[in-house]
Amino acid sequence: MPKRTPPIFPAAAERLTALGARLRAARLRRRMTQAALAARADVSLPTLRKLEQGEGSSSLATLLRAMEVLGLDHDIDLLAKEDELGRRLQDIRQVGAPRGRRKP
Repeated sequence: MPKRTPPIFPAAAERLTALGARLRAARLRRRMTQAALAARADVSLPTLRKLEQGEGSSSLATLLRAMEVLGLDHDIDLLAKEDELGRRLQDIRQVGAPRGRRKP
């Protein structure tokens, strides 16, 4: 049975395409072929091609391995680092005195 990939929203698809283009540009700046990057990242050539084309079927682990080979793995630490919305929601829930038993 073929693997079914869930649909991706158009804005997310654009981001994946842009990410793939940035990875391809980074590879080309290093004068590395797709075959060399695929071998060093231990992924198949078709998988690397899908990653560079921005297809959403590649795993996060595949992306990270490719980024490690390109020397870009530190960028992964920036993902979801600043969660402004989450912090504001957390602060809203903490308004008021803490609940529970009062200390005498």
